[in-house]
Amino acid sequence: MRDTAIHRAGRTWLVVAAEEREFSGILGRCGPSRPLAWPEAAFAREVDWKGDRWWLVANGPGFRLVEQCLTGQAARVKRDVHSIISTGFCGALDPALRAGTIVVAGTQVRAAASYVKGDVVSSNRVAATAAEKRELYKSSGAAAVDMEYGEVKRIADEWGVPVGAVRVVSDAAGEDMPLDFNKYRGHDGRFSRGRIALAAVARPFTAIPGLLRLERNCRLAADKLGEFFANSEFE
Repeated sequence: MRDTAIHRAGRTWLVVAAEEREFSGILGRCGPSRPLAWPEAAFAREVDWKGDRWWLVANGPGFRLVEQCLTGQAARVKRDVHSIISTGFCGALDPALRAGTIVVAGTQVRAAASYVKGDVVSSNRVAATAAEKRELYKSSGAAAVDMEYGEVKRIADEWGVPVGAVRVVSDAAGEDMPLDFNKYRGHDGRFSRGRIALAAVARPFTAIPGLLRLERNCRLAADKLGEFFANSEFE
């Protein structure tokens, strides 16, 4: 980690996602990035943007991988962090939300683009079916579900820094996932792309079209997320 004393005046934002691809729209709009020394993260980049410094880190889905990514860094970086934002894809629980809708929870933002202000509930598993999402909506009243924000918030509270979520919908409330991705997670919690591919090949007429649709939604979602960050001011 660079010595913050030599960095110009400005705030430091820690932005946490599950996967590198969730940052693609942001990185495409914020200018040059550089490697960030963050040993516990699978992906880490640093950018100077809007007069502030932004640390973008990702380490996979779920609570344990978030904890692994952030707790090792606590003593080294928490004194420098102005705020933490949990970002990336989410599943809609509110039936009115569609792919590409931005959901903001717990953080103050002035945005040119439209967004939904609502709670984000976290689950340590993929909400793979419309029925599961309906139950989560009934029990939580949240607008969306993800796999990381709850753990990011817990750690931010321990650090004593503000925290919020800026999420983008990749699958609607009424949609089933093309596969139950929970079956294809390894012992470390990461998804096995090889096992997912084999499962899709075994169901070519149902799983493959569904995966292609989800992939299109994720590309749209990543672009919308980048557009939102580029046209917003965070407090």
